[in-house]
Amino acid sequence: MSADPIFETDFVKEMARQMRALDTYGTYTGWTVEKILDPYIMTKERKATIPLIGDPDDETISRVKAFYNAIAVLIEKECKLLAVPLVHLTHEGFGRSIITVGKLVAVEKTLRDVHRFGFASLSKMKDEADKLLGIALERIGQYPEVAGL
Repeated sequence: MSADPIFETDFVKEMARQMRALDTYGTYTGWTVEKILDPYIMTKERKATIPLIGDPDDETISRVKAFYNAIAVLIEKECKLLAVPLVHLTHEGFGRSIITVGKLVAVEKTLRDVHRFGFASLSKMKDEADKLLGIALERIGQYPEVAGL
């Protein structure tokens, strides 16, 4: 395990849990969290190897879903209400992710070019998750009666 404090955050721990849950064949057994989350890191060099136009593969779609699942778990942890993520994509990698809490749409994100889904660093991925979590918690705070339905 790395000495980087980011690996001790709830978000990174949950991302590792989500990715391990997708690992039905035990491929990740013995892998470090850095190695498991490495596919999310989309450096400029990596991005350059991926065509501008392309269809996402099943692994990439699973990673997108794991990212929003992790955010939903953190929402549940914070507000003690069931958060349900939904990722809907076309075969070309365009679509939308929403997380509902009760009847409230707590998170809504348009997705484009999912075949290139990733972040410049683990820190940037956590920043995006924190931003979405903050928006969700603010909406739940504004409309608690809708979130409680």
